[in-house]
Amino acid sequence: MAKKTDQNQELDSVYVLKIVLYLVLGSQWLRIITKGDTELPIPVGALIGLLFIAHDHFKIDRKVEYAVLLMAMFVGFWLPMGLELTFN
Repeated sequence: MAKKTDQNQELDSVYVLKIVLYLVLGSQWLRIITKGDTELPIPVGALIGLLFIAHDHFKIDRKVEYAVLLMAMFVGFWLPMGLELTFN
């Protein structure tokens, strides 16, 4: 008898790759700095990550993906990651 495979299961390597993708995306910020030293941080990577999570084929571990993206977003806010635009 042939072994049945569950179509809703994804490989562990795919899951780890997705977690790394959400870590990298979540940590990317766009910081806009104006003349008066006003800084406007925008979480561009987190917004792109939310789009990826919403259109994910396997919607099994969505809560974990949201948590990883959120934690990476907070870490990326305090570390010098992402792009910085300065207007003089």
